[in-house]
Amino acid sequence: MYTKKDGLKSPWTWVPSLYFAQGIPYVIVNVVSVIFYKRLGLSNSQIAFYTSWLYLPWVIKPLWSPFLEMYRTKRFWVVSLQLFMGAALGAVALSVPVASSLQLTLAFFWLIAFSSATHDIAADGFYMLALDQNKQSLFVGIRSTAYRIAMITGQGLLIILAGYLETHANKGTGNVAFAWSVSFFAIAVVFTCFAIYHFFLLPAPAADISVSVPSKQIWEQFKITFADFFRKPGILLTLSFLLIYRFGEAQLVKLASPFLLDKRELGGLGLNTESVGFIYGTVGIIALTIGGILGGVLVSRHGLKRWIWWMFLAINLPHVLYVWLAFFQPTDFFLINLCVAGEQFGYGFGFAAYLIYMLYVSEGKYKTAHYALCTGFMALSMMIPGLISGKIEELLGYKLFFVWILITMIPGIFILRALPLKSNFGKKGTAYE
Repeated sequence: MYTKKDGLKSPWTWVPSLYFAQGIPYVIVNVVSVIFYKRLGLSNSQIAFYTSWLYLPWVIKPLWSPFLEMYRTKRFWVVSLQLFMGAALGAVALSVPVASSLQLTLAFFWLIAFSSATHDIAADGFYMLALDQNKQSLFVGIRSTAYRIAMITGQGLLIILAGYLETHANKGTGNVAFAWSVSFFAIAVVFTCFAIYHFFLLPAPAADISVSVPSKQIWEQFKITFADFFRKPGILLTLSFLLIYRFGEAQLVKLASPFLLDKRELGGLGLNTESVGFIYGTVGIIALTIGGILGGVLVSRHGLKRWIWWMFLAINLPHVLYVWLAFFQPTDFFLINLCVAGEQFGYGFGFAAYLIYMLYVSEGKYKTAHYALCTGFMALSMMIPGLISGKIEELLGYKLFFVWILITMIPGIFILRALPLKSNFGKKGTAYE
C-alpha cells in the first residue's frame, strides 16, 4: 500500500483523475465534434475536412515539447491548461446557438486541441516526476482505465445526453442547438471541477522544477535528436508503415457516425443520437478495450513478429462489416451493435501492433524523444486520410466508400512484407540492445 512520503499525496488521489482529464478533450475534439457537426447539418466532406485538421496539434507537439521544460513546472502547466480548456469548453457551449456557430466552435475546438496536446506532454512528464519507476509501472493500468472512462464519458454519456435533450428539450421541440449547448456546458463544468480538484490534490514533487537552459542549447539538442531519428536504418519504410497501417481506419472513423445517423434514403441507418452514443460509448469501447488487452497479452507471450500480420488483418478486414451494413441496411439494433463491436474489437487488437512497433522504432539513446516523434506521425496518419474521406464518400456513396476502405489495405501488405523487425521484440523477458 502506498504511504505518504516527502509530502507527496497518494497516487490514487490524482492519477485516475489526471488521465481522465487527459482523455476528455481529445475525445471531444476528435470524436464528439464529428457527431456534433453532423447534427448541425454539415455535409460529410465538411465534417471530415474540418475535424481532421484538429489532429494537427498532436502531429506537431514534439516541436514545442522541449521548451516546456524551461518555463514553470509541470504541475503549473497541468492545472493552468485544465482551467483554460474548461473555459474553452464553456465557450463552445455559448457559441453553439449563435449565427456564426461553425466558425466560433471550430476556433474554440482548435484552442482545446492545442491545449490538450500540450497538456499531454505536461501530464506525462508530471507522472514520471511524481512517481518512482515501480509506481509508474503499477499505475500504468490505472492510467489506461481512466482514459477509457473518459472515452465512455465523451463519446457515450455526453452524446446520449445530447440525444436525450434533442428529443425531450423545450417540450419536445427537439432543439438540436440547445441540446448540444447544454451538453457542452455540462462537460465544461465537470472538467473545470477536475482542474480545481487538481489544484489542491496534485503533489508538488521536488524534481518538478523549471530548467534554466538557453533556448539555443535546447534547439541544438532537438536538431541532433531529430536527425538521429531520420538516420535510423530503413526509416522510409518505417514511416510508410506508420502512415499507411491505419489508412482505412482513419477514413472510417470520420464517416462511421455520419453513416449511422444519416437517413436510410441517403444510404445511412437512420439511428438517433442517443443510439449512436450507446453504440460507441459502451459496446464499442468495451470491444475496443478487450481487443487491445488481448493484443498486448499475445505479443508479450510470442513477440510482435509472430502476430503483426494477424493484427494487420484484424484492423482492416472487419471493415467488411460496414460494407454489409451499407448494402443491407439492417434495422435490428442488436445486429448493428454486433457489427460495430466486431470492427472495434479488430481495431483494438490490430492497434496493439502499431503501439508496440512505435516502441521498437524508438529504441536507442533518445527513446523518449523518438517515441514523441512517432506519436506525431501517428496523428498525421489519422489527419491526412481523414481530410479527403468525406469528399470520397460523397463521390462514391456509403456502399462503395466502405468497399474503397477495404481496398486501401493493399499497400500495407507490401509494406508489411518488407518491414524490418526483430523476431522476439515485445516478448516478455526478452532483452534488447
